[in-house]
Amino acid sequence: MIGHLLRTARSSSVFRHAYTMLSKDDTIIGTTDAGVRAPGGPPPDTLVKPWSRKRYFGTLLFNIAAFTLPALYATLSKLWVADIDASFVVTTDAYTYIGVVAEVINEGLPRAAWNIIADKSNRSLADRHGLSYTLILFQSALGLILSVCFLGAARQFADAFVPSVVREASLTYVRISAFSALSSAIETAVASATRSLDQPDVPLLISSIKFVVNIVLDMIVISRFHVRGIHPSVNTQAATQLACNMTASLAGLAYFVSITARQRRRIKPVDGHQVPREARPSFGSLSTLARPGFFTFTESAVRNALYLWLVSGIVAMGSDYATAWGVFSTIRWGLIMVPVQSLEATSLAFVGHAWGSWRRSIGSDERRPHATKSQLLRKSSTLSQPGACIARLRAAQTSPARP
Repeated sequence: MIGHLLRTARSSSVFRHAYTMLSKDDTIIGTTDAGVRAPGGPPPDTLVKPWSRKRYFGTLLFNIAAFTLPALYATLSKLWVADIDASFVVTTDAYTYIGVVAEVINEGLPRAAWNIIADKSNRSLADRHGLSYTLILFQSALGLILSVCFLGAARQFADAFVPSVVREASLTYVRISAFSALSSAIETAVASATRSLDQPDVPLLISSIKFVVNIVLDMIVISRFHVRGIHPSVNTQAATQLACNMTASLAGLAYFVSITARQRRRIKPVDGHQVPREARPSFGSLSTLARPGFFTFTESAVRNALYLWLVSGIVAMGSDYATAWGVFSTIRWGLIMVPVQSLEATSLAFVGHAWGSWRRSIGSDERRPHATKSQLLRKSSTLSQPGACIARLRAAQTSPARP
């Protein structure tokens, strides 16, 4: 699937130094999953059920399910590894710390998706899909580079984040888990793009496949009920986890490409004019995502560097301290942070929609817009009421853009 994106890539366009807007001579087209509507036309999803993925509550339900499944598996996998050999529980934290490093690239361009790809008031459906393909392709390349670096520096990584008691025995685990950076990059890029496109079912599909296949394989291979004749080890758990993560990420990517292609085929001409249907990765889309993504990337790099510095100090204190910290982190991220992450992802998507609506209302000629206090208060009160937020967004999309 990544090869498909590579084959469709084209080098194009000039680097844009400001937020990309349509020119005043272009037709502003509101987009939905059903296709394209002309300005002034009624939105096709006027009667949307409260639990629909186009509503805040419906999207929140999808996101809660999508974040709960991986958190549940993380807890179960530690219990199963503890049954194999309790001393290797701390080894499984190497997978977590690889994910922390991967989080730096996953909080760069993917964070820009919330106000770029989620802007459905100013961007056509094909444009948003092209930005999504660019995001996924670029993040996949970064994830592959990062995985190769982890593979080559496995010993140095183990020296910093694995206690000396199990360090030598953990090298194979680190090398296997190195490519989790690639699967994480693909999964995060697809999840950010699809949530911005009001398709939270795609991240849910990825989490469901990953959870179900992981549970089945772990029950067969490493759990206390494993098949006779199999000698489970912590490396077996790493291999099955990596295989399941890659399978789920690529399945989600394939599903996303198929539904976006189907959506663009349903696009109909507007006022006799053919609406662009092609969506390809491009350097122009990359530059559009790069400017806002640079700030989130820098913030994430500093924050996670400080966190890893703290972790390396805890690991140096001994295996007991490292194990205790790993269990604490699993409980924190597995139980407490699920509702927080779900609310964050849902709110960011709808804030992105509101941003696009406000950006359109002030006109495309304003290159550096500034919101007044009254506008900020009005938008914040709107976002606090999801139903009213969607109603106002529809009203803004129905009215013509101000010249």
